Amino acid sequence: MIITKKALPRRTLLRGMGAAVALPLLDAMAPAMTATASTPANPVRRLGYIYIPMGSDTARWTPPSDNSLNELSPILRPLKPHKDHVTVLTNMELKNAYPGTHATSNSAYLSCAKAKLTESTDYYLGTTVDQIAAKEIGQETQLPSLELGMDLLEVVGQCDDGFACVYQNNLSWSSPTTPLPYEAHPRKVFTRLFGEGSPEERTRTLKKKASLLDRVRSDIARLQRELGSGDRTKVDQYLDSVREVERRIQIAEAGVADNPTPDMERPVGVPAAYADHLRLMFDLQVLALQADITRVITFQMAREGSTRSYNEIGVSEPHHPLTHHGGNREMIDKIAKINEYHVSLLGYLFEKLKTTPDGDGSLLDHSMYMYGSGMGDPNLHDHINLPILVAGGGAGKLKGGRHIRYEERTPLANLHLTLLEKAGVRMESFADSKGKVEELLSI
Repeated sequence: MIITKKALPRRTLLRGMGAAVALPLLDAMAPAMTATASTPANPVRRLGYIYIPMGSDTARWTPPSDNSLNELSPILRPLKPHKDHVTVLTNMELKNAYPGTHATSNSAYLSCAKAKLTESTDYYLGTTVDQIAAKEIGQETQLPSLELGMDLLEVVGQCDDGFACVYQNNLSWSSPTTPLPYEAHPRKVFTRLFGEGSPEERTRTLKKKASLLDRVRSDIARLQRELGSGDRTKVDQYLDSVREVERRIQIAEAGVADNPTPDMERPVGVPAAYADHLRLMFDLQVLALQADITRVITFQMAREGSTRSYNEIGVSEPHHPLTHHGGNREMIDKIAKINEYHVSLLGYLFEKLKTTPDGDGSLLDHSMYMYGSGMGDPNLHDHINLPILVAGGGAGKLKGGRHIRYEERTPLANLHLTLLEKAGVRMESFADSKGKVEELLSI
């Protein structure tokens, strides 16, 4: 491509009444007269963190082979199409999550810090790794970070053995005393990504239900006249994705009248099925990364202590009580089914990232996602042998298809420190780290 001074700015927005739609990376955005800015050949790096509650059935999570993922464990089998982008790490621990509670499992996952034992508002934890990343790689984007979840956050006070509910509700902390609440409602996330104006103006936009894309129609037509055929195709495909996500949100909202009985763990106006809600939240993440609205995402797939049932896979019992299985084989089998179900839905995200172009590769090539739990064996409430994997290409900085099995317990903080470095954030240490994951650094 011939680069001219008329290159389109990377932060180009399609604007209309209450709408500001960011665009994916286009050939026309290659900056004029510069080799240092982000280009298709020099992509930005993204970091995502996903949390699953109450650990896993370790026996069916852990890959059977050391060093490689040539053979996947039963729980990880749904990731077979993406195993070349996946690395599983075994024998990682969170020492600071003890005394072994749901609250500390959640709070230590990204902080690796010890939560202050309190039931009041004098809570104290530590700055989480995602927020450290956001301060470095998130300052050039519309949103430095995006915090998402799946459940309502109406529980306050004391939630678990004297620990305030804030520890169980929030993955992200911008400081030891500042938790960042997540958003579980797809419409609110959509409006945050593509709406414009003050919070009050966005709220009014939210209530109108009209398509945001209809409001930027004239800007779309004007832009398409200025683009080459390849870029026009990219914009069309991207806007089709945005419209499809918005359509599914509208369908879910319309379904509220058909189902007047509320789900106590689910926000009103979201898809009735857990998987449909989850896929929408994954699709919103993909749109946010694709348009470079944010480069750092945290996502709580379900809250610690969740009593959600998974009838769609034949598990009618609530998740949390099942984890107190006491060695009951039937209950353990059902836990493993839930674990595998969560991983299968993770595979949906990886497929979306893999098939979404980004510069000279895909979003999966240029992203790093960490998936796991702050709890190991839920029956024991321990924090050793955590179910942890990382995925993505990290813009050439991450290689998959591996199983890294440590002989000795290794701080999860080591992995956090390593992923930060691969994202371009340099730190000597993080929390209780004792080094870095050398196997990942060797790339």
